[in-house]
Amino acid sequence: MYLTGGKWNMRRRTPRPSNPFTLIFLGALILGMLYLNQVVVPTIPAMFEPTTTVTRSPESFINEAEQAFKAGKLKAAIEAYKQAILSDPSNPATFVALARLQVFDGQYKDALDSAEKALILNPTYSLAYAVKGWALDFLGNYLDAEGSLRKAIELDPNNALAYAYLAEALMDADPQANIDEASELSRKAKALAPDALESYRARGYVLAQTQNFPEAAEEYKAAIALNDKLWEPHYQLGIIYRFMQEYDLAVSELNTAFSLNPTNAEIAIVLARTQLAAGYYSRAVQFAEDAVRIEPSNPRWHAELGVMLYREKKNYKRSAEELGLAVQGGTTADGAVVAGMPLEAGKIAEYYSFYGFALTQLDRCSDAIPVFQLILQSVGEGEIAYMNALEGLSACQEGDSTPTPDTP
Repeated sequence: MYLTGGKWNMRRRTPRPSNPFTLIFLGALILGMLYLNQVVVPTIPAMFEPTTTVTRSPESFINEAEQAFKAGKLKAAIEAYKQAILSDPSNPATFVALARLQVFDGQYKDALDSAEKALILNPTYSLAYAVKGWALDFLGNYLDAEGSLRKAIELDPNNALAYAYLAEALMDADPQANIDEASELSRKAKALAPDALESYRARGYVLAQTQNFPEAAEEYKAAIALNDKLWEPHYQLGIIYRFMQEYDLAVSELNTAFSLNPTNAEIAIVLARTQLAAGYYSRAVQFAEDAVRIEPSNPRWHAELGVMLYREKKNYKRSAEELGLAVQGGTTADGAVVAGMPLEAGKIAEYYSFYGFALTQLDRCSDAIPVFQLILQSVGEGEIAYMNALEGLSACQEGDSTPTPDTP
């Protein structure tokens, strides 16, 4: 029987002869698949599996940091220590080494944080307490600094750096009351670690605070001999030379410090004051301008620049503008906002008096007189600013526009 009218047709067709080109194509395809499966696929990483990479040891980063520090490349050394910590976050010594360099670089809050992390890992680590105390000293927390440093010495009576840092902290807290102990501590630091930069630095610091400038200079020169690529010993030596009125030597050391730390406005200001003391007014203006360029919102630097411009006796208008920014506040031409400094005794009152003098030089006594009167109402008679204000008022009343302010 035959089935008809359905979907399926059970009758078979006679097969056609095979096409030779089709056979060749299929053979090539099979060979290609075999090659892909056996040769190419094994070389491809499995999906989502991490590729094999060469990782650096923490020791290699530490070595890199030490070499960078010797070369005076503090930022690079700090970064290398951070990489070492990422490689091995369990080593408290790396945190302490990082903290020490952060202090040298002026990163005091970061240094404190690094030292405290070291103490979390090792609560009895003497050197961590020492560097923590050093950072606290620079942050102005003298009481806690002293406590941390004495704890370091309690844990390790031979910790030379703790003695050195404590000597500095005691001098910062109260030099008159602590001079004897600080002197003894600085000597002990040198005896325990005669090759440590901090030992010479601490001894020099104590001697400078007691105005033994020639001896202090020798200590800082010894520190520089150990590492001449750090800005801070050059800076301190420059200040000592300035007190000794060795202005050329002071400028040389301060220039070296500034070249090693060109973003430190404080160095630029000390250079400006040193050049002013040496009688180089235009150079003083240039360095004060550097400070303003580095920190355009700092009113003190605008005040210093205003004083330098007044001393230069060339541009009283600009002097008044800079001093006006410092005492009244305002916005610079570049858009930096400057907060004015409220009048208080000391250096700020002197800035106010120079502002009044600059106004008198521009025949603006109507603006200068209220400034002088405010000074007389706010500071004591023994203040330099008080005497300047009296002289300024006298000049305005007598029609004399060439007052000669006093400076310390």
